[in-house]
Amino acid sequence: MRDTLAVATFKTEKVEKEVTKMTKQVRGRTEETAETLEGLVNAPTVVPKEGLAGRWAVMSVLARAADEPEFMTRLADDSHEALKEYYTLTQEEKAALSSGDIQKIESWVGKLDKRLSTWLLYRLSQEKW
Repeated sequence: MRDTLAVATFKTEKVEKEVTKMTKQVRGRTEETAETLEGLVNAPTVVPKEGLAGRWAVMSVLARAADEPEFMTRLADDSHEALKEYYTLTQEEKAALSSGDIQKIESWVGKLDKRLSTWLLYRLSQEKW
């Protein structure tokens, strides 16, 4: 009986060691996965120049201006500087955003809703051409 107990104890210890080892491996993989996901979430978005890049960038600027008063203030004070981070914008798109050219922008992206037209209406109300 003692032999059976000793074997059972040995097997239990062996199983506990395996479980501990597997737990460490799972934690390591979980941390690795979490780091990978965090890297993907925080990675800068890169949009190809061709295709929808311009439309996407214009819509991004309009949405950000509607949602972030600080960004709208930067656009109003120095639109050239505020738009530098939107490197996919063409000079024509930057000029239209800077001047508040609703017609031109809507010809590119379609009819804007009230939220997305916030910056353009603000810019036009400044009469800063």
